[in-house]
Amino acid sequence: MRVTRLAIHPADLRGVARLATDATAGLTDLVEAMHARIARVPLVGRAAPDGRTGGITGLVYGSVRGVTRLVGGGVDALLGLVAQALPASGTTPEREAVVAALNGVLGDHLEASGNPLAIAMSLRHGGRTLPLERDALAERLPDAGPRLVVLLHGLCMNDLQWTRAGHDHGAALQRDLGYTPVYLHYNSGRHISSNGRALAPLIERLVDQWPQPLQRLVLVGHSMGGLVARSALHAARDAGLRWPARVDDLVFLGTPHHGAPLERAGNWVDVLLGAAPYAAPLARLGKVRSAGITDLRHGNLLDEDWDGHDRFVRRGDRRRPLPLPAGVRCFALAATTGTRPGDVKDRLLGDGLVPLASALGRHAQPGRTLAFAPDRQWVGQGMNHLDLLSRPEVYAQLRRWLA
Repeated sequence: MRVTRLAIHPADLRGVARLATDATAGLTDLVEAMHARIARVPLVGRAAPDGRTGGITGLVYGSVRGVTRLVGGGVDALLGLVAQALPASGTTPEREAVVAALNGVLGDHLEASGNPLAIAMSLRHGGRTLPLERDALAERLPDAGPRLVVLLHGLCMNDLQWTRAGHDHGAALQRDLGYTPVYLHYNSGRHISSNGRALAPLIERLVDQWPQPLQRLVLVGHSMGGLVARSALHAARDAGLRWPARVDDLVFLGTPHHGAPLERAGNWVDVLLGAAPYAAPLARLGKVRSAGITDLRHGNLLDEDWDGHDRFVRRGDRRRPLPLPAGVRCFALAATTGTRPGDVKDRLLGDGLVPLASALGRHAQPGRTLAFAPDRQWVGQGMNHLDLLSRPEVYAQLRRWLA
């Protein structure tokens, strides 16, 4: 049996310790809330208790929380000293994958708590952050050409995971069509609009400092990455940036333009647990998932789609409709696990994560439907969400469109 070794950084240890501290305190709150529910059965017409117990019981729970914070703070301080004393070891694809998954599920919490495991957004090549100065870019990318493709990964993933089953769309486009690939690395647990707003100036800087005169600029987004690309284009145009006018093509691979049913199912779990008096505290467990995940309920792209609302409260789709960017050729590649057009898998499951209609921008309300031209849509039969990264027929279609 092969044992996979992770390259552990001192900062990783601090981050895990901080998460463990937060988790212990959160579990203490949860148990106390259930204790309070059982001890004080709410009467008809009376408000539910506030989740805190009183007397000696309350003192015990408070002490557990206090000791947890004290010990957690001590461990974090100790690991901070270790981090200063030891050089950071090299990373590995396995470590990158674990950290990316953690960011997808808890990324907003990691960022808000200042946890060192939170991913800082960057543009990368070969797993290394690119310096956004012309001379430094020319040195790092000696083969940089006039065609630039920026690839944006999906939820819980990272830039290295564009390579799957020995294939990488970016590398293949460089080999076959002369594109220079640059990969976005970001915390997919943040709100999509927050990531879009952060990406807009990064691409502006990249385009301004590109070592060669640009002839063509292409964005390729897989899954959530496509939503981040749309959000970034909108934010950049609102800010008066120049790069949106340089974008020629925008390609979406399995992007949930109108949301994903798995997040909506998770939201229903919140509602059902919250309706039962004794189980209501358990609804907190459903609220572990990140802002990025809850944005996928309907496909939020803008701050106003979520700002001022409790993202765990069940409500309909109130997004502000945002059409495809004008002046950009937009393409949608979707997948379905079904083997025949129109069968049950085709209609309901799509690629296993994203329904076919959502990936193709179709919506029951005409005002929300995205206007992909018929010849700019493609559906792969008998494949799943991740197959869009590696199947030869997917790349063949991508190459035809971008040639």
